[in-house]
Amino acid sequence: MSKQTLERILQSQGWGTRRYCRELVEDGEVSIAGETVSDCALKIETDNLEYTLFGETWLFREHVYIALNKPPGYECSRKPSHHPGVLSLLPEQFTLRDVQSVGRLDHDTTGLLLMSDDGTFIHTQSSPKHHVPKLYVASTHDPVTPELVTHLLRGVKLHDEPKPLAAVSCRMIDPYQIEIVLEQGKYHQVKRMLAAAGNHCTELCRTQIGKLTLDQLQLADGEWCYLDAAQLSLLSA
Repeated sequence: MSKQTLERILQSQGWGTRRYCRELVEDGEVSIAGETVSDCALKIETDNLEYTLFGETWLFREHVYIALNKPPGYECSRKPSHHPGVLSLLPEQFTLRDVQSVGRLDHDTTGLLLMSDDGTFIHTQSSPKHHVPKLYVASTHDPVTPELVTHLLRGVKLHDEPKPLAAVSCRMIDPYQIEIVLEQGKYHQVKRMLAAAGNHCTELCRTQIGKLTLDQLQLADGEWCYLDAAQLSLLSA
């Protein structure tokens, strides 16, 4: 059980500075259980707290765990340089509460992207030491051959990598498409591995992390959702 002042609760949820959150309360913008709350110093139990702000109801979340179906043309950066950032696809308060992408997908790569403000979660999901498998579907410029699949499974040598990197699994889906599972998450890894194996990646989509799939989430391009406890448990499976 945890109690916090209302102004601190609003600040922790990304609604702005303490001063701005205090003004929101004093201006009558916040209500709980249908009652307007005007005392910003009032201490409120945060467990299962629902509050209404600007006419919309929100659930207090100590941390947020988000899945986004990333469309092409967005950068996984808080300070994008050439394309819009993925944070622009989320409500503005997530930027203020320091939500970050878990790892990165290239601007032209699509699919399942995790986002959170929980540093421990981000590290666990990003670190190759935790062996979280990630499944990608890659379209290729040249036809997929059995030799290409074998090469990716045995491992390919990439520039600046001390030893060859191998796919956990790999199979041909159709003559110009493969499904490949990796654990390392190196920079441009799928594209570089395909190039090192003698082919070229023309499109790339991440469809699964751990045992959590895009199909389970049923998100259209650019849509996002909170992850519940059951869905989070699939990420470490």
